[in-house]
Amino acid sequence: PGLTDALTHAQTTMQAIGASMNVTAAAPSMRRAVRRASPAAVSTKASVFSQGAVSLKASARAAPAPRRAVSVAPRAMLQMGPAAGPTSLDGFGDHCFRGAVAKKYLSKYGESEKLLDDTTWPTQAGKADIVAKAVLDWAVDNGAGVYCHWFQPMASSGVRHGLSAQVHQTLFEFDKDGKPFYKFDGEMLLQGETDGSSYPNGGMRATHTAGGYLSLDPLSPIFIREDTVFIPACFVSYNGDALDEKTPLHRAVQAMSKQGTRLLDLMGYKADGLINNIGLEQEIFLVPRHAFYRRPDLQFTGRTVMGKSAARGQEMSDHYMGPISRATTAFDCMRQIQMECFKMGIPLKTRHREVAPNQYEFAPLFGNCISQTDQNLMVMQVIEEVASENGLAALLQEKPFAGINGSGKHNNWSLGTLDGVNLLNPKQINAASKNPEIFPVVMAALVSAIDKHGDLMRLAIASPGNDFRLGAMEAPPAVMSTYLGEDMTKYLMDFMETGKVTEYVPSKKKLGFGADAISAIEVPAEDRNRTSPFPYGGARFEFRAAGSSQNVSIVNTCLNTMAAEAFQIVADRIEAGESPTAVAQDLLKKHSKVVFNGNGYDPAWPDQAVEKGIWRIDSGVDAIKKLTDAKNTELFEKMGVLTPRECEARKTVLLEHYVGSVEMEAMTMVDMINQHVIPSCKKAELGFVKKLEDSVKTLKKAVGEIHGASDEAEAAALARVLRLDTMIKVREVCDEAESLCPPSLWTLASYGELLFLDTHPEGDLLL
Repeated sequence: PGLTDALTHAQTTMQAIGASMNVTAAAPSMRRAVRRASPAAVSTKASVFSQGAVSLKASARAAPAPRRAVSVAPRAMLQMGPAAGPTSLDGFGDHCFRGAVAKKYLSKYGESEKLLDDTTWPTQAGKADIVAKAVLDWAVDNGAGVYCHWFQPMASSGVRHGLSAQVHQTLFEFDKDGKPFYKFDGEMLLQGETDGSSYPNGGMRATHTAGGYLSLDPLSPIFIREDTVFIPACFVSYNGDALDEKTPLHRAVQAMSKQGTRLLDLMGYKADGLINNIGLEQEIFLVPRHAFYRRPDLQFTGRTVMGKSAARGQEMSDHYMGPISRATTAFDCMRQIQMECFKMGIPLKTRHREVAPNQYEFAPLFGNCISQTDQNLMVMQVIEEVASENGLAALLQEKPFAGINGSGKHNNWSLGTLDGVNLLNPKQINAASKNPEIFPVVMAALVSAIDKHGDLMRLAIASPGNDFRLGAMEAPPAVMSTYLGEDMTKYLMDFMETGKVTEYVPSKKKLGFGADAISAIEVPAEDRNRTSPFPYGGARFEFRAAGSSQNVSIVNTCLNTMAAEAFQIVADRIEAGESPTAVAQDLLKKHSKVVFNGNGYDPAWPDQAVEKGIWRIDSGVDAIKKLTDAKNTELFEKMGVLTPRECEARKTVLLEHYVGSVEMEAMTMVDMINQHVIPSCKKAELGFVKKLEDSVKTLKKAVGEIHGASDEAEAAALARVLRLDTMIKVREVCDEAESLCPPSLWTLASYGELLFLDTHPEGDLLL
């Protein structure tokens, strides 16, 4: 009776709160009271996006409702609530300063939205002031009273919320009488300054040489979230050294564009420039927040350092593409994530369940790699924040749980001209250029780059979480090969052998379903190969091995730099008198060994790859060390992407990031053993106490040895042994103890509680 009364009171209270917030409460049972948005509440026309927005005009807008701790009703939704009638796209992109939104405000000052399409506008006299005025008007109309330059420090993966940094400044100042007035000019828009020494910098900054400077990125649109205008920016030191992830990416894309257009020009196809388009598939886990709070390892490190597998896992493949059930808050959470992203102009097109229990995925449309990377970081931040508002915790780390799949961020990669011709789409490039020789030459150049610089590709995915993921029947192995498919491979091999130029026309086949009522469909002749780290997919390559917690700037910095060099090599040889076909034939003869169309999960393949001379680097730590190999520093310097000094600094940052991640995991494990596992074993009278106490000593000793290492490379090598050997052995003891301990005495949330939202709805009670 006491529990029933409490639940009834909670339901009544929630309904009262819902009424005050213009939301309706739907309570299918007394054990679940989830507030869902009413049609009125989700109308973008009737709501103010910001919370606590500043208005300097007393009657400009009504004060917004105070923030609620938890509310399923999205604050930035389009009209897409349950039973809201027809879906409306009104409001999409209203909080992104581009297109029609920018036109409305720029036109007041004699400019159009096309001004923003010219990336040189920040350098044109007077234009920055005009844009600043328009942005200020737009901000005020949308309840924003704060702005920030939004940038991407190094070593943020897995530890920094949003993987970004920002300093919020008001859009207003005060006169001598203390009265506020709006002020935002071109200089404030274009640049900022911060303390460069307080971010990971690999020795490029120090307390006595701390200057760090920010400059607006014109390739990524300004946007509003809550009461803040976000200005995407690049971050460098007083000496011009890149201190962020974005600046090298800009340099790499510029190098690729320069050398790629040069090559195309030599082959008779004029292009004003090239861009790198990407599409990122973001995988996540959503777990009950009450269980998350009972897992110090998830809170501090993003992954479980111990935990007995549940009786059920992913063995039935029942979660993949299953219905996103409204019986839990996951559906509300995912809708709200999409709607908040839509408001900022982020085209988050796809949502679905993934393979592992409680694993989900979002994917956007393709776009410029600069803006797409920025959008992905904001998507990650929105995911974490919206999850908390729905009684959930979002896990972005690559391998939160042992025994089931981890999460990736597939980086779909293509190259195109500024007017939209995809160089990797044979039909498009052939039609635009009228030269069928271009496609096989471009493909030969890229194949050579993959073979030559597979170590950089492995380095680019060496996030700490990928230690547990690569090659584990869920992600490609640490062998950097490429899959082209039999059709494409035969085309390139025939081209290599004969030098005969023909158009590549991908084969198609009719696929019947064996039932007269079901129409046959046309599909590619090539099957999908999910075991290759870098398969060609018809008009793009897919870098499948990227980690879910990563900022993929480093991935695309490496890929674009590699492509730039490959295009330069071909262009140089053509200028020296060789024919494009002869150069491409030579490159394919030397580098086609990197093409592998077989099963990348075959246990024999990694050793076979080494015999063929294909890059295989099992250790992420060893891959990071490759950054300062002479081959790679020469490449980055030659292409104008990173100086040797910047390469050395980034290697240091990446190694220190790895060491820090492992140290946090080890010390969290020590605390969990001392504060949870040992007390539970004592209460249950289990005989593990001595073994556990010895394990704590072993872990502390290993951490001490890391602290005593001579340099970051030695420390990282020791950390890897601690993580992949010592901690795994200690975990086995902890997991055995959990398997024997009565649940009532085990104080840590179990895998069963964490991984099965559909069967553990008690998490909703926290709402």
